[in-house]
Amino acid sequence: MQTDIYYAIKAIAGKYEEQLHRQLEQRRQEMQADDKSHFLIYRALGIPQQEGLQIDLYQNKGRFLYKYAGAFMEEAVVCCLRQAYPKAVCHVKLPNPAAGSPRTFEIDCLVGERAYEIKWRDATTDGDHVRKEHSRVLTVKQAGYIPVRLMFFRPQRSQAQELQLQLEQLYRTLGGEYYSGIDAWNHLLKVTGIDLLSIIRTIADEHGFL
Repeated sequence: MQTDIYYAIKAIAGKYEEQLHRQLEQRRQEMQADDKSHFLIYRALGIPQQEGLQIDLYQNKGRFLYKYAGAFMEEAVVCCLRQAYPKAVCHVKLPNPAAGSPRTFEIDCLVGERAYEIKWRDATTDGDHVRKEHSRVLTVKQAGYIPVRLMFFRPQRSQAQELQLQLEQLYRTLGGEYYSGIDAWNHLLKVTGIDLLSIIRTIADEHGFL
């Protein structure tokens, strides 16, 4: 394992771990003072108050966890790309040629002509989100770049899987590249020489729990 990149990724993980746990504790304290009148509906649907408290707490925890998981993966992948390609540029904004919403689309990391979109996981089934993704890929292509999507964990539900298949077909139709699951990890290893999956496994194992 490359020592420098390992410690760089570990520092990124530590940063987001600290932010996540600070945010979780703040929200837990806020929730203690929340109005709980909506528990009436929970009880009417057969959910006791203590279980309702846990559901609300973990719903909030889940939102923060997904947010920071995505931020960690994006920064870790960019770190690997910039280690291999020092001239790579991050957060490149492109104007929306349709002049609609959003006004701009962002490339997570631009390596030469390859415009990387980095997702730790994408389980959306929202139609508007998918249409926005289609517009983003078309915008990247029209700007003269090769759209490349890396999604490291595939969605579990059939509807979300179908939407990802549609995106994959769009990428390939436009001459782009789409990698998901183990293919995404392997692509990153191929283009950077860095085994990010092994690095993250080592960092995860250091916590001492499954």
